[in-house]
Amino acid sequence: MATPPSTRPPSTGSPGMLSRAATGVVAVLVVLGVGELLAAVTDPDASPFFAVGGTTVDRAPAWAREFAIGTFGTADKPALFVGMSVLLAVCAVVAGLIERPRRPYGGALLAALGAVGVYAALHRPEATATAAVPTVIAVVVGMLFLQFAIRALWTPRGEDPASPNLDRRRFLVVLGAGVAVAVAAGAVGRYLADRLAVVLEDRDRFRVPLAADAAPAIPPGADLTTGPRAVPGATSFVTTNRDFYRIDTALQVPRLTTADWRLRIHGMVDRETTLTWDDLAGFETVERVVTLTCVSNEVGGDLAGNARWTGYRIADILDRVGVHPDADMLLSTSVDGFTVGTPVEVLRDGRDALLAVAMNGDPLPLQHGYPARQVVPGLYGYVSATKWVVDWELTRFDRAEAYWTRRGWAAKGPIRTASRIDVPARSARLTAGPVVVAGTAWAQHRGIGRIQIRVDGGPWQEAEPAPEYSVDTWRQWRWVWDASPGEHTLEVRAVDGTGAVQDEERRPPVPDGATGLHSRTVTVVA
Repeated sequence: MATPPSTRPPSTGSPGMLSRAATGVVAVLVVLGVGELLAAVTDPDASPFFAVGGTTVDRAPAWAREFAIGTFGTADKPALFVGMSVLLAVCAVVAGLIERPRRPYGGALLAALGAVGVYAALHRPEATATAAVPTVIAVVVGMLFLQFAIRALWTPRGEDPASPNLDRRRFLVVLGAGVAVAVAAGAVGRYLADRLAVVLEDRDRFRVPLAADAAPAIPPGADLTTGPRAVPGATSFVTTNRDFYRIDTALQVPRLTTADWRLRIHGMVDRETTLTWDDLAGFETVERVVTLTCVSNEVGGDLAGNARWTGYRIADILDRVGVHPDADMLLSTSVDGFTVGTPVEVLRDGRDALLAVAMNGDPLPLQHGYPARQVVPGLYGYVSATKWVVDWELTRFDRAEAYWTRRGWAAKGPIRTASRIDVPARSARLTAGPVVVAGTAWAQHRGIGRIQIRVDGGPWQEAEPAPEYSVDTWRQWRWVWDASPGEHTLEVRAVDGTGAVQDEERRPPVPDGATGLHSRTVTVVA
């Protein structure tokens, strides 16, 4: 009689300490790997491990820094990282040992470590609230993995989690998957961070070319934030690089060095060519102050900014290749594949349309298009302001469509006349008597001729415009109001340089820019 095959009963008892410790270690590796990847995509300074290290160095007392330097010399930073790694390993082991199915004690320890990482990331220089995001997401992923792995360690599929039975094969698969995720995420994150470091070094080496055709000086009084008639709370005439709005489709800021950059020019041209960075030196360098506006800007919104741009006239570059007479579109493409369609006539009508390489005297910030972008006065950004531009195709509007026009936005996008009240603030409480009302208006390439204010739907009254810099920049204005007690609504409208009055009908940004009047409601007390 045949002997039935023997069966091996599942292991019983609490899982071994080594297995539980390994689970904790892998969970922490997952946290570090995912955090590194997310930080590389968003902000490298927000990497949990390096943020903690950096903040430790920044906030260590003088005696501790001196001790580290005296003891380890130039190896003080590697020593710090080794010490941090040992401490993390100990915490990881403890987390694995105390974690239980449905009782995430180890997960709580990971959360505590994550709180340290969030604190460190938020206290890095110039950090914003988004610096906490990589650590928060990474810790949540690590906690989920730790609990899942512990359940796999304690219970085979289909059995009661209260049972101590051990399914080693399933546990090893889960543990191996965790290691793979941690290693892959960490490796990709390090690659992206290293790539960013190369681009940042390239940007640091770049010297902004001296403009042969420099921008005129800003006239006294054009900026309401300076001078004897400065208005507290007014918008600065020149927007800093840090405060300049950023709207684009790039989930990750492209990383392109000047050595890698090429601009291929092809299509309906006499001479197809590819420009290198060094080739740009053959064109005259121009500096201009130009206001850019996003088509998504709502009435009274802040998606507009004014900066000093340095670069090369797009018309000069197009003249070099010879544009066919029937070409009416420049289809520009970013290194990430985003496309923009710009009317050729606008690029060659004498306005200061630039291939810009600098912003406010500095190389372009990475998020604003380093190493090269387009700046075209008078057109919304979605049809003109291609960042990280690497390809120009001369074509026709009846043959090609760009990214946003395929999605229902207008093809050519001239900027509409707009005006905004910046002072007083929304729902402000004011004291009766003279009140300074101030703001900004723009109608790029037409200019602003007049600004008018009315109170509570009354007659329009003339505001005092600041000196005009150029038709391609916004213009500031002020108006002294003899405010009486009560609740009042202020409205503003602009008249452009051609005499056309701002459209008062309220319409959304889609498909060619918002229209309507901006208003502010304030309360005046005696």
